[in-house]
Amino acid sequence: MKTELVVCWFRRDLRLEDNAALYYALELGLPVLPIFIFDINILNQLEDKHDKRVAFIHAALSEMQTRLVALGSSMEVYYGNPLEVFAQLLEKYQLKQVFANHDYEPSAIARDNNVFELLKTKNCGFETFKDQVVFEKKEVTKDDGNPYTIFTPYSRKWKAKLAETGLPNYPSELRQKYFFKQAAFEIPSLQSMGFQTIDTAFPSKNLQEEIVKKYTDQRNFPSIENGTSKLGVHLRFGTISIRTLVKKVQHLNETFLNELIWREFYQMILWNFPQVGKGLSFKPAYENIEWRNNETEFAHWCAGTTGYPIVDAGMRELNATGFMHNRVRMIVASFLTKHLLIDWRWGEAYFAQKLLDFDLAANNGGWQWASSSGCDAAPYFRVFNPSLQTEKFDKDLRYIKKWVPEFQEFNYPAPIVVHELARKRVLEVYAKALKPD
Repeated sequence: MKTELVVCWFRRDLRLEDNAALYYALELGLPVLPIFIFDINILNQLEDKHDKRVAFIHAALSEMQTRLVALGSSMEVYYGNPLEVFAQLLEKYQLKQVFANHDYEPSAIARDNNVFELLKTKNCGFETFKDQVVFEKKEVTKDDGNPYTIFTPYSRKWKAKLAETGLPNYPSELRQKYFFKQAAFEIPSLQSMGFQTIDTAFPSKNLQEEIVKKYTDQRNFPSIENGTSKLGVHLRFGTISIRTLVKKVQHLNETFLNELIWREFYQMILWNFPQVGKGLSFKPAYENIEWRNNETEFAHWCAGTTGYPIVDAGMRELNATGFMHNRVRMIVASFLTKHLLIDWRWGEAYFAQKLLDFDLAANNGGWQWASSSGCDAAPYFRVFNPSLQTEKFDKDLRYIKKWVPEFQEFNYPAPIVVHELARKRVLEVYAKALKPD
């Protein structure tokens, strides 16, 4: 006789508390089996076998597993194709229901639809819940029901809706007696999946209120060690709850809250305009831009050897740590798309490989913003001047000295392009592409 149970499938929500899907699974009163799948469809695309994100996920799962084993339960962690894993689980157990939280990315939606169809053949339900955002899909719209494409009115409506509805509460930590009891399940090692152990200290998920209070004044200066929260990776993989975070910061600093709303804005855009997640510009006219796409110059940008210290510092920080300060992200993205006239999709793909907090919606939104091809983007004639950006945000050169110590020495490369000439060139190319027929 197979054991009858409910599955809670963890994906972008690696925590046992304030978790919507887990809460609803435990509410049923049946034994709940937590699972996670290292999806080979995703991992096989990762060329860097020292990928910090895989190591972060592994560490988060290990922490969860320790807590579950202490409760006499265990998470079952698999390395494989989700469809094949669920076929195994259907053979092993009598699955009544599978619970998970929404994922808004096109590939994730396709994956979930396939799993739903498989489970349906075995009379097993599959239900997903809103968890990684406060408001999703079409919950915050214009009065006519259409999605916003400009951030400021979206953020106003978002805040008004929050004041009206408040934050839901999913105290999944209070129902732990319903976890399925079994011996500890061994988590596949990084090495068994083809990855290497990373000797990296990940950012803390404990929010420091002082950082939030000073965020407006300090957030644009990359040399300030604690000028930003560095919670991006925890939001990306759900090791902290967005509801818990909003509750803590909504009355502390509106600028910080707005950054969280930007994250939801881009998730909303991805859902309502899925073409942006499939390589298309939000503004169709921008598909007409004649990119130069010089591979040698792109390699210099990737390596941080462009001859522009603030750009090089950002790229070297990214390559070394998987993190890049948000102000510097804007500078390097503008430089690639405007100074070098290299397709924003090249930069988007490179960031997707390197960023510890890589998120399709936010990454795509940021790159389309910088290249002016996205919704509510910088106007095409706005071309960041790296020297002026340095003067404003790294005046004492502390950030540059940290990452480009040789920037004043003879062996530091000359600028790859002259700013004034690059600006003139990009304005001409964009104007030509956007000229009405």
